[in-house]
Amino acid sequence: MIDIKERVTGKILVSSKEKTIKEAVIEAVTNNIELRGADLRGANLEGANLEGADLRGANLEGANLEGADLGGAYLIGVDLRGAYLGGAYLIGAYLEGADLRGAYLEGADLRGANLEGANLIWADLGGADLRGVDLRGADLRGANLGGANLRRIKITDKEKEQIVKELQWEITNDNEQRDI
Repeated sequence: MIDIKERVTGKILVSSKEKTIKEAVIEAVTNNIELRGADLRGANLEGANLEGADLRGANLEGANLEGADLGGAYLIGVDLRGAYLGGAYLIGAYLEGADLRGAYLEGADLRGANLEGANLIWADLGGADLRGVDLRGADLRGANLGGANLRRIKITDKEKEQIVKELQWEITNDNEQRDI
């Protein structure tokens, strides 16, 4: 029996007869059960199909979401600090105000995602597909954008300066040319 609890109150959001947290989360998403504010710290959700899941305000700090499908998922205000999202599908996901400090998103597909106001300090977005992503108000200090596809991203002049600064730092320190 797996209980998924709300991160602040400890209230049980879902009780599942599944054997793993991954199976319990997939069951909840499949049954359209909202997991708003769920405490999923350190959960192994590798390869999970969580398309369209409502995880607003959830704590996924340190979670393994490698190759997971989070397309169109509601991840507004989610805590993804230090989470592993390498190769994850986040196409059209809603990540406004999400905390992705130190998250690993190398090779992730974020086309059309909304990361407005997200904290991406020291996030690794190397080789990620960021086409059409809304990064307005996002904090990109120290983020790795090497090899990322930045076509048609939505940014203000402030984010543009941050991106240029980060890419210049990478060029200087890696002796590589980056395509922006």
